[in-house]
Amino acid sequence: MRPGAHIKAAIEVLEEVLEKHRPVAATLADWGKSHRFAGSGDRATIGNLVYDGLRRRRSLAAQMGTDTPRAIVLAAAPRTLGLSAAAVAANADGSPHAAEPMSESEQAALSRQVPADAPPSVRGDYPDWLESSLARTFGEAAAEEGAALARRAPVDLRVNTLKADREKVLKALARFGAIPAPLSPVGVRLPAPDGPGRQPNVEAEIGHGRGWYEVQDEGSQIAALMAVAAPREQVLDICAGAGGKTLAFAAAMRNTGQIYAYDGDSLRLRPIFERLKRAGVRNAQVLQAGDTAALTALGARFDLVFVDAPCSGTGAWRRRPDAKWRLKPANLTQREQEQATLLASAAALVKPGGRLVYATCSVLPQENGDQIASFLANHSGFETLPWRDSWRAGVGGEPPTSADGSDATLLLTPARHGTDGFFIAVLRRRE
Repeated sequence: MRPGAHIKAAIEVLEEVLEKHRPVAATLADWGKSHRFAGSGDRATIGNLVYDGLRRRRSLAAQMGTDTPRAIVLAAAPRTLGLSAAAVAANADGSPHAAEPMSESEQAALSRQVPADAPPSVRGDYPDWLESSLARTFGEAAAEEGAALARRAPVDLRVNTLKADREKVLKALARFGAIPAPLSPVGVRLPAPDGPGRQPNVEAEIGHGRGWYEVQDEGSQIAALMAVAAPREQVLDICAGAGGKTLAFAAAMRNTGQIYAYDGDSLRLRPIFERLKRAGVRNAQVLQAGDTAALTALGARFDLVFVDAPCSGTGAWRRRPDAKWRLKPANLTQREQEQATLLASAAALVKPGGRLVYATCSVLPQENGDQIASFLANHSGFETLPWRDSWRAGVGGEPPTSADGSDATLLLTPARHGTDGFFIAVLRRRE
């Protein structure tokens, strides 16, 4: 397929996503099924155009003067396809299978810059209604942080130290440009490609099949490390999902002690069984999804209870940019209520002297610092442990600065740390 055809296809997909409110991954998959002549490289290029357009939707619309799917894809095309503005116009020429010819105003807009005095939500590519929340977190740096959340993300891997070490994984993936992750001592990174490039499918590699590594953002790795799960401890992963943190805890505990993995959703939990087997984990017990009675019956026995709380996902916008535009105030309110309930339930399962770790992939204060402040106000038996101490104990080395300037809790962001947006609070139940 030629670039003009890539542009036309991306416009069609984006129309489905924005006008019919369909998930972008499903829409791209359906397009591929109905256009089987398109090769894997073509499908990847079209996907890049759609995702890059969604990541930078506000700034691209401001550049073009309109928010139509066509305008967004055309504006994204130069950077995504590695073409000049003139080359984009030459390829979108209305020939068979190509996008309709560009007007003079569209061609002029391709070379236009977003004004420096544009609102932070435009320069940072996020919805207007989140402007006050992000300003609370980042102050004048909100636009900068938002722009970093609108860039492509690398692929981060956590080395499974039960079966491999980092050098072994780096060697196995050297042909993909694998490098050590900047912060995590068990992390490997495949940098985000530029232009039309695409990431390799690392889960199809032999090393993944042998359990040497798992795909896990470096921010998530750091959250697991800061929990400092130790050998022979009793650990509860209360929102285990597919088991990413459970696997990390098992490696840190050297397959000793006991981990209980629980999630309220059976579909989210289902993949954990294959992952545990592949990783060689022997100290994890998976509880029945949604069985709150069994969870409560465990009692206050745990050295560590980890709450990877359901959240707005604002910290993962690089990977799921369509979620950025689907998020509504009512969704955020619902998440806040769920988080408060989970924290209260988790607190009852922490033994005296034990740790309660709360984490979200969010950069919003309502889900992060506000939740911890509210929890501490209602649970006087808990206290916050300074996050830098947990960093030194679990991650090692000199801690960075939290993106929100806090000394009590840690906020990681792509702009400051190169990770997804990730919030981590380590609490202790007093003796």
